[in-house]
Amino acid sequence: MTARRRLRVLVVAPERHALRQPHAGGLEAVVWNRVRWLRGRGHDVQLCAADGSDFLGADTGLHLPRPRWHRSLDASDTEFPEGHRRLMTDAFDRIRDRLIHPATGVDVVDNHSLHGAPILWSRETGIPVVTTLHTPPLPAMVVAAHAAGPDAPHRFLAVSRFTAGAWAAEGVDAFVFPNGVDGAQWQLGPGPRRGEESWVWFGRIVPEKAPHLAIRAARLARARLRLAGRIGDLTYFTEEVEPLLGDGIEYVGALRQPALSALVGSSSVALVTPVWSEPFGLVVAEALMTGTPVAAFDSGGISEVLRGMPGTAIVRAPEVETLARAAVALARRVRSGSARRGLRAAAVRRYSIEQRQREVERVLMMCADSAPVSPALRAAGAVALAERDAVTEAIGA
Repeated sequence: MTARRRLRVLVVAPERHALRQPHAGGLEAVVWNRVRWLRGRGHDVQLCAADGSDFLGADTGLHLPRPRWHRSLDASDTEFPEGHRRLMTDAFDRIRDRLIHPATGVDVVDNHSLHGAPILWSRETGIPVVTTLHTPPLPAMVVAAHAAGPDAPHRFLAVSRFTAGAWAAEGVDAFVFPNGVDGAQWQLGPGPRRGEESWVWFGRIVPEKAPHLAIRAARLARARLRLAGRIGDLTYFTEEVEPLLGDGIEYVGALRQPALSALVGSSSVALVTPVWSEPFGLVVAEALMTGTPVAAFDSGGISEVLRGMPGTAIVRAPEVETLARAAVALARRVRSGSARRGLRAAAVRRYSIEQRQREVERVLMMCADSAPVSPALRAAGAVALAERDAVTEAIGA
């Protein structure tokens, strides 16, 4: 290992879905790869994540409660069932109290949670916390960021300039560290068989990702389309997606690797159709890594991810006809093996996970070294805990 020393890192994942394949979404994939990569570099990594996640140890004190829905129809990627927030408050309080204990061996917290509490751990425990912003601004996290104060050993990273700008508008400044893609998982694909036109859409099946618009574009172009991904909103799928299936439009389910990479890599073009402020758009980089061109809506950080990349097209959302024309043109232009190899080479240069994770490793190392956790800091954290009730009420934890 080339790092200066072995870090003791606590990685805090979002608790909505377990970290395991098939990944529930891009956020889960990013955190799963972070843990795997840091451990591969020789760091001592503890994971705080939902029950059922890979990499969880026997210490149940670091297991987070997953949302439990009474009916599958009620399951949501944006809301929580009644009582879940209280369970999370109790879990985060338990973990914070562990961090304050002198026997705790943690140099830095790598925080990907979508809650405010882990941000406050930096002030309450004196342990440095690095929080990555994966979403548009969330009120609880904004309140916690301001409550932590400028002197807390805390740093924010954002997955795109677009996302950093959205948080900056709320008074939260962040350094930009785009996501990376593992080229060993997302390998160069051969494209479609001769004479075939097979398009692909993959990701979370939810209204804001709008796969129904990808289906409409494929229909206009008379192209075959395969959709892959977890159904995150059953009502949306039943009412808006399922009725459009058939006659060359196929839903293949949520796929694990390497099946998902093989599907994308054997396609003529990938459609990316967000109709919300997409923070990054990991599927864009993943598709390009397989050599498959991408036609995408210009939403949020998508244009930033695609800027300057060959074999891509950006169109205004939700202009389905324009998307269809762009996809047809890309599929015709990027047919040869050499063209697909060029797309992959460009994606590797920009989005290689090795490069991205090494940059994050340096940030974690720097934060750990610049804010050593002394007994005085722990004592200060104990005092800060006495003040936490008002902040906890304000963020609704």
